Amino acid sequence: MYDPVLLRTFLAVEGGGGFTAAARQLGISQPTVSQQMRRLEDEVGRSLFVRETRGVRLTEAGEALAGFARTILAAMADAESWFRSSPTRGRLRFGTADDLAITQLPRILRQFRRLNPQVDLELTVDQSAVLARRLAAGHLDLVFLKQPAVEAGEGTLVLRDQFVWVAEDAEPFVKEDPLPLIAYRSPSFTRRMATDALDAAGRRWRIACTVRDIGAVLAATRAGLGVSVLAHSLIPSDLQKVETRLGLPGLGGVDFRLVANPSASKPAVEALTAAIRSATLSAPVG
Repeated sequence: MYDPVLLRTFLAVEGGGGFTAAARQLGISQPTVSQQMRRLEDEVGRSLFVRETRGVRLTEAGEALAGFARTILAAMADAESWFRSSPTRGRLRFGTADDLAITQLPRILRQFRRLNPQVDLELTVDQSAVLARRLAAGHLDLVFLKQPAVEAGEGTLVLRDQFVWVAEDAEPFVKEDPLPLIAYRSPSFTRRMATDALDAAGRRWRIACTVRDIGAVLAATRAGLGVSVLAHSLIPSDLQKVETRLGLPGLGGVDFRLVANPSASKPAVEALTAAIRSATLSAPVG
């Protein structure tokens, strides 16, 4: 096994283009860098550098070692992280509303898994109503739900947002009557909120496209099949709010909440809850 200190110095020389730059980066003397590189060349039995007027460049063997060095150091970092990580362990059955999957939640779960390698995640993605029923039945330990905004809701409030009307372009729907809607299949509180608001405003509507998940909502909206309802923070950059242009009624607020099963393992639930609460949830820009 090659000495990781030598490998880090080697990559510093490679990245800086010379021994002087590496010494400055690592906070050691240039003679020390030179000595370490001679030791590394002795270990691998190959010449690693071609000395030039303005610095050094890697030989073919040096180029090969650079790739191996990055792999070795990354593996060592992963091992250190694993053994330094929280002792939290066990299985966590986590459910999330499907539209939250287009936020930074996947990145948060990846980071959680890295910091808690002994927690096995069992992930369920579905509509909030389905997840709430599964939590009540004891089939899930923690759920990340989308619920109508209320002053004192259940669980832990992560984000309070506002529902808005969204389309790829408002112009095709300016004169369309009844208004074509893209909506989740029943039961769906966003569908009910949209149709109730239109009924109260005396605006005729029709369900032009019924969908099962957020991917279908976005695909149908981008295809111009109708107008959909999204939380403001979840609007991708290629879609736009259209309520003003189309004269549509305002919609209610939405809470994103974490709700735990009281019988679930507290350390794992608390660790994931903290990870989600401390992160910024936003939709991708593209």
